[in-house]
Amino acid sequence: MEFKLKSEFIELDNILKVLELVASGAEAREQIQAGLAKVNGEVESRIRRKLRSGDCVEFGGQKIEIVA
Repeated sequence: MEFKLKSEFIELDNILKVLELVASGAEAREQIQAGLAKVNGEVESRIRRKLRSGDCVEFGGQKIEIVA
């Protein structure tokens, strides 16, 4: 799926909430810290990781392409 940015970036925990892949911010933080999110093919543990156009997030069986 594609996610179109409305600003320069979106933070990892926020994209999971916006796309309703998690129920809350607390759940997003837990899932990220547990190593369940990947950014550009690598496990990402930074909750507030800034995602910009060209980045790719993998989470819960979903692949999300960030586009401008």
